[in-house]
Amino acid sequence: MISSDSLSRFAALLGPKGFTDDADDIAPWLTDWRGRYHGHAVAMLSPASTQEVAACMTLASELGIALVPQGGNTSMVGGATPPMDGSALILSLRRMNAIRSISSDDNLAVCEAGVILSVLHDAAEGIGRRFPLSLGAKGSATIGGLVSTNAGGTQVLRHGTMRALVEGIEAVLPDGSIFDGLAALKKDNRGYDIKQLLVGAEGTIGIVTAASLRLVPAIADRAVGWIGVDSPQDALALLRLLETRLGNIVEGFEVIADDGLGHVLSHIPATRCPIDTRTPWHVLIEVDLPDVQTPSATEQLEAALAEGLETGLAKDAAIAANEAQAEAFWRIRESLSESERAQGPALQYDVSVPVARMPAFMIDTAAAAEARFPGTTASSFGHLGDGNVHFHVRAPKDTTDGPAWIAAEGATINAFVHDAVVASGGSISAEHGIGQMKRTELARLSSPAHLASLRAIKAAFDPKGIMNPGKLVPMAGE
Repeated sequence: MISSDSLSRFAALLGPKGFTDDADDIAPWLTDWRGRYHGHAVAMLSPASTQEVAACMTLASELGIALVPQGGNTSMVGGATPPMDGSALILSLRRMNAIRSISSDDNLAVCEAGVILSVLHDAAEGIGRRFPLSLGAKGSATIGGLVSTNAGGTQVLRHGTMRALVEGIEAVLPDGSIFDGLAALKKDNRGYDIKQLLVGAEGTIGIVTAASLRLVPAIADRAVGWIGVDSPQDALALLRLLETRLGNIVEGFEVIADDGLGHVLSHIPATRCPIDTRTPWHVLIEVDLPDVQTPSATEQLEAALAEGLETGLAKDAAIAANEAQAEAFWRIRESLSESERAQGPALQYDVSVPVARMPAFMIDTAAAAEARFPGTTASSFGHLGDGNVHFHVRAPKDTTDGPAWIAAEGATINAFVHDAVVASGGSISAEHGIGQMKRTELARLSSPAHLASLRAIKAAFDPKGIMNPGKLVPMAGE
């Protein structure tokens, strides 16, 4: 138990704006976004500066009290949920929400950890630039969490994951020292790259307090298209055709099974299929130009899709006639997770496989799962250009107790799907991280060298084990 004396010291450090032990204030932050993980914390710390974070960390190290860093609490794997035993305090970065600087000359924004992604999008737009990472939770996800989970999203095909967009990091380490690595240096050969160790570390070796982020030119012209195809294999062939014809302007390329589209159309009001033909699979594509060109983005995409239709790779296609239609196309894609949840209990997987193997994985693994677990239905959608598959196995239709079904079948189905991922040369986590959800499977499926390296890094940075305990790193004997 954390003593009242210890809590008093944190309260004196942060004042009433930065410390609360009110159960009602803390309650919303004790459950993960999906509602699967629940924790307990007797207090929540909300520092307003890097120096206050460092002071909290120094005190926590002295007292041996664990801290769980938290941003927007949008983790899909329970990565920001405190343990149930009340042995840790939540450290919220939400008050640290300043954009310290933003420059079109440098193509750089320096953001504190609590800056909400959509706020950064608006600020970049205001100077004629953009931050090329977006996801469904952009209205609540924060920069610190996105860095700490190496977030992906729908633009990875062209711009990479968060790791590729982070030019520098400021962080507080477990002993309370401040790592100042915000300088956006293109060349820096001073040994191990601490910045890259912190990206994707899920708060287990330090607390990201700010990041220097790469901006790109604003979109001057874009075209968004919806294409019907017979199979993911045809979708991949179409992607390669478009890349050949269009070059490096393909920003997003999403592949969606027709049943997923059907779920959106039945669940999300005012949505409609963008094409007249319902095909087994669908593709959502966006191409973007940083300046006005001739031919336009729409004309370039039309010409490339015409070739796709002539060769039979595309069965039907529509290009958005205006921004409202473009947003309507993307709304379908962004509503997939919500509409999938509305279908009933399901196990969701965020995995990646080599791009060339993704079409076969989507078809074969779904069929194999349905055969292995009678009554279930399996389907997927994903970012075809980068190999990221969002794979779902839904409970039988007569299931009345979803949590009980997950408790009874979850571990077996998890192992089945993850074994298929590994057999395809893939990863059990593409863009959501490991958190607490996937630690057991990470331990089961990782090589001894991989596990030893993770544990050695954790021990070197956090010898007292007080940084986000129970997340990411499977400890020996667990």
